[in-house]
Amino acid sequence: MVMGVSRAPEREESAPRRRADARRNRDRILEVAEVVIAEDGAQASLRDIARRAGVGLGTLYRNFPTRDALLAELLGERFRELADHAAELADGSAPEVEALREWLWQFSIGAAAYRGLPAALLETVHDPQSPLYGECRRLQQSGSVLLDRAQRAGAVRADVDSADLFALAAAIGWIADQSDVLTPRRRHLFDVMFDGLLAR
Repeated sequence: MVMGVSRAPEREESAPRRRADARRNRDRILEVAEVVIAEDGAQASLRDIARRAGVGLGTLYRNFPTRDALLAELLGERFRELADHAAELADGSAPEVEALREWLWQFSIGAAAYRGLPAALLETVHDPQSPLYGECRRLQQSGSVLLDRAQRAGAVRADVDSADLFALAAAIGWIADQSDVLTPRRRHLFDVMFDGLLAR
């Protein structure tokens, strides 16, 4: 009986301790993943992330079953801020076309957060099974609100839709992936692209 009683508190204490360890592991994986993916791009080795985080590959997969799940966690806050910014612009006093221009530029910067991310976004926006799909769709819908306003004002071509905006923003992000020479001209290239959206 004495031995049974003495073991019970140990069992009770072990569950919170395991949860705390799991949280620390998860936080450590995200911290390291941010660094590794910034260095190596969206296709960075998950095995390398686990190794540098000091956890087993199985621990990484228990927290993030797929690469997209890890990317979704890393990008979630940034993408939510973009969606919130779109809502603020829609309610603000800036001219419709300038609100759309500002938001689309910010989106193109976000799409280039990691090397290889633009291509990943273009794939996952059409894949409802991807953990990134929800965030991509939310961004697309946020852009749609600003686009509709600009089109109703007669400032933007009527044949442009939110899927076009998503693809164009990702394309501008993709440019930075291809050449360091082109990166400084990204804003110029964005302006050229955006001018093509304007109604004539």
